[in-house]
Formats: sequence, C-alpha cells, structure tokens
Amino acid sequence: MKVHLRQRKQTKSGKISLYLEYYKGTVKAEDGKTKAVRDYEYLELYLKDNPQTKQERQINNDTLELAKSIRAKRELEIKNGQYGFKRSGSSNADFMAFFRQQRDEKSNNESTFNTWDSTYKHLESFIGSETQSFKRIDKNLCKGFLEYLKNVEKSDGNPLSTSTIATYFSKFRAGLRKAVKKRYLSFNPADDIEAPTIKTPKRQHLTVEELKEVSKAECRYPVLKNAFMFACLTGLRWSDCQKLIWDEIEMNDDGWRVVFHQKKTSGLQYVEIPDNAKQYLGNPKAPEIRAFKGLKYSTYLNVALQKWMMKAGITKNITFHCARHTYAILQLQYGADIYTVSKLLGHKNLKTTQIYADIVDQKRKEAVNRLNQIEL
Repeated sequence: MKVHLRQRKQTKSGKISLYLEYYKGTVKAEDGKTKAVRDYEYLELYLKDNPQTKQERQINNDTLELAKSIRAKRELEIKNGQYGFKRSGSSNADFMAFFRQQRDEKSNNESTFNTWDSTYKHLESFIGSETQSFKRIDKNLCKGFLEYLKNVEKSDGNPLSTSTIATYFSKFRAGLRKAVKKRYLSFNPADDIEAPTIKTPKRQHLTVEELKEVSKAECRYPVLKNAFMFACLTGLRWSDCQKLIWDEIEMNDDGWRVVFHQKKTSGLQYVEIPDNAKQYLGNPKAPEIRAFKGLKYSTYLNVALQKWMMKAGITKNITFHCARHTYAILQLQYGADIYTVSKLLGHKNLKTTQIYADIVDQKRKEAVNRLNQIEL
C-alpha cells in the first residue's frame, strides 16, 4: 500500500487542506473495468494560500513538515501490520466483541440501543458463534451480510422490510466506520455497497366510520382499546402511550394537553387532548401512575388487536401504529394544513408528513373518479 500526501483547496475558506491518500491497488469492477482502490484520511491541517509574509510562509513550511511526518508514520504502521491494516488495535481482535461494545455504548437511549442490538443479533446469526477477527472483514463478508438481511425471515414468517434492512446495514456500516477510526481497519469495506432502495409501505388507517365501529366493538383487553383510541385522537406513538404518566397531563380551564418528551426523538412535545379522547384516560390519578397501566408489547396483544378489528368488521391489517396514521389523515381531511400536522406529530422534517397528504390527495382523486361511473 502506498501513502501519498495530497492538497485540496477549499473554495469557501480559501485555505488548502492537507490529507493522506492510501492507494491499495486495483480491483475488477462488476462492469469488468479496472478500478483503483483508495482511502483517505483528512489531517485537519491547513496551508495558507498565497502566503504574503515571511511568518505566513514559515507557518506553511512547519505545517507541511508536520503532515509529512504523519505520512511517514502511517507508512511505518502499515509496514508493521498485516492485510493492509493501519491500526492502534490488532487485526486479530474480535470484530463481534468490538461491535457489541459499540452497541452497549448506546444503552442510554433505549430505541437506539434496541436497533443496534437487533443488528448485532443478526450479525451473530450470520457469522456464527466463532470469533471473527478484523482481518476477515472484507467486502465479500459485507455483501454476504446484506444478502442475509434480504432473505432472513421474522418470527411471523415475513421478510424484513426494505427500511429495516437499510437501518440494520447502516448500523453495521457505522460499526465498521468506528473500527476505521480506531485503526483496526484501514478502510470501510462496506462503504461502496448500496443497501436496497426503501419502498414506502402502504399506510393503513381507519376512516371516521370505521373508527366509530371500532369504538363500539368489545376488545378483550380494555387498556389496549383505551390506548389505541387515545392514539387515534392524539397521534401519540405506542412507546409514548406506554410510558405516559399522569404528571405529563396538564388539565386547565381551556382544555387538557400532554406535555412529554418523545421516546423516539427525545424532543419536547405538546399534544392537545380533544374532549372525546378524555374518556379513554379515565379518572385522574397520582402523578407517577401510568395512564395506561398494564400496556406492554406482546404477541397476544397484537393478536387481540386484530380480533378486536374483526369484531368491528375491519378487514385491514391494522397495527397499533395505524392509530397515528389515522390521526394524521383525519387532521388533513378536517382541514388542518400539512405544516400544522407535522408539528402535531412531532416530525422534524416536513417530508415525513408529506406521505399523509399524498394519501388524502389520492382519496380525493378516487372520489372524483367515481363520477365516471355515472352514465349520462
């Protein structure tokens, strides 16, 4: 492997950035053409363009000498290593132990930790229980893991969604990126591997008429019914309903509202509670008491939800998250603008909310097109 010191002028600042280029040879691309393999390390060292004074020229010379010494040091590290690794750690170190450590560092955020943990479990299933040293992590292994994700089945027999595959592979890639930073790897072998294009799933929701039928139908678990109906009328996620306590519910003369930190984003959120949603909360209780006490994620609650929908005559595949979709679409149908709905849902990006507006527009088109059935 060859290490070259390169310069790149930054157009905004006018400074010249110094970086190292690692030339690793060539490979045959999928189209049969020869492709050079390079990696880059930006040194965060800069030269002044067109130095005017003796002092500026001296600073440039000193900076350039420092960059050259770093390049020489990197060459020495590579020569003392194996398999093209430049490292502070060993290429024989266990990648799975390293990835597990990265997962454990996310333990302060349950949602993020769970995603990393799921990725780790799939990696463990793909690689096996044997130690996997860094020197065996190459592009073929990365491609193999992506293929595994595309073909693995969930416990219900269905494949992973494209968004889930993309999420897990991005965590895997992030773990490799951290390994490069720690110098267990000289480059990230997964960087030029593209995850599948995310296909936006059809978002099921309940119409006003269906919501009325659901409210009248009996559910085996009252707490599930109360939480689902409350979510349909407030837009709260499952995770936020599950952890909601009475201390987060403000009751004033001008109405009730929920003031809480979203579990998914940690952002502070204010949600007005309409009068018809109050009945699903029941009577106020002590501040630390959960509003939906006993609401826990489980397979039997998911089954109970489906059975409840069937009793109401709903044949759609409704999950708890469909309550949030229902809320968003009803808001748009009743005249709220998309910006307001985005704020009500706590979305950081308006594009996330746009899907609901597209659904409403499609429904309007379908309603207009029904007039084509009238023979005149």
